[in-house]
Amino acid sequence: MSKILSTIAIAGVVALALVGCSSGTKGDANTASTACVATKAGDSSAKVKVSGKFGADPTVTFTTPLSSKSTERTVVSKGSGTLASSGSAVTVTYAVYNGTTGKQIDTTGFGAAKAQPLQLDEKSIIPGLYKAIACSPEGSRVTAVVPPTDGVSAANQTGLGLSATDSIVFVIDVVSAKKPVKTLSKANGAAQPAPTGYPTVKLGKDGAPTITVPKTDAPTKLEIADLKKGTGATVKEGASVTVNYTGVVWATGKVFDSSWTAGQPATFPTGGVIPGFGKALVGQKVGSQVIAIIPPADGYADKVPGNQTDITPTSTLVFVVDILATQ
Repeated sequence: MSKILSTIAIAGVVALALVGCSSGTKGDANTASTACVATKAGDSSAKVKVSGKFGADPTVTFTTPLSSKSTERTVVSKGSGTLASSGSAVTVTYAVYNGTTGKQIDTTGFGAAKAQPLQLDEKSIIPGLYKAIACSPEGSRVTAVVPPTDGVSAANQTGLGLSATDSIVFVIDVVSAKKPVKTLSKANGAAQPAPTGYPTVKLGKDGAPTITVPKTDAPTKLEIADLKKGTGATVKEGASVTVNYTGVVWATGKVFDSSWTAGQPATFPTGGVIPGFGKALVGQKVGSQVIAIIPPADGYADKVPGNQTDITPTSTLVFVVDILATQ
């Protein structure tokens, strides 16, 4: 996972690197808007010179320092595939440069095998990256100059070799893009009895779960069960999935993370989350509600997020997850 991808996500500790928010949560089913207004090119983005074919490592030159007051996007080569619009699941490769020094600060590498999955939502990735990718057809290569106001947070700038005044320069290949899909407001599948010994789950009127952990030792292996069985599309390995979830610590019963509290579902690739969470999703159908008891080996182990004080490397976690969409 690239350094940029480890910093562009908004809160939610489910992901090892990437958790975001999907668009639209009102009503029984929604789809993201397909209206697309491309970010305009400008003097700064036009100064980024790129040679090399789509899918191959680019040669990138620009005169430093390079900056812009707003995000600018120039199309180097335009593809002919599906348009990447708000709500699309996309895969991209890119190289990133410090606009002041010209130094490359990150890259995914190029070529389809190195493409990284993203949910194209302006609330889930840094604004400048969203503006650079949005309205680009699959197969396009674009450049973008992103000012600090549309870039990474101040807390992440130092780790990327940036100062508070540095713009970021992107060269991006849009490897794939999918049309936005409908998103449920909550799981609507048929209710299923929980296995004996599992935590009990009570749902609020909005569907938000309250989880009560039994006063017993936690299971030592990953346990997954359906609380509602949906009939929608099946979540595939590596697919983008939109969910609402609540997570509690088995030992304390304390909620440590919840998209319900955040007010937005979370969207991410199944491979972008802790192993047990991903395993609980793959093979399930949209409309299902799943409960997963995740031991440390399938949880965070030694990768507990630094801002998370409720979890330790030995914590067993319980998640209740509504599967709302996949693509």
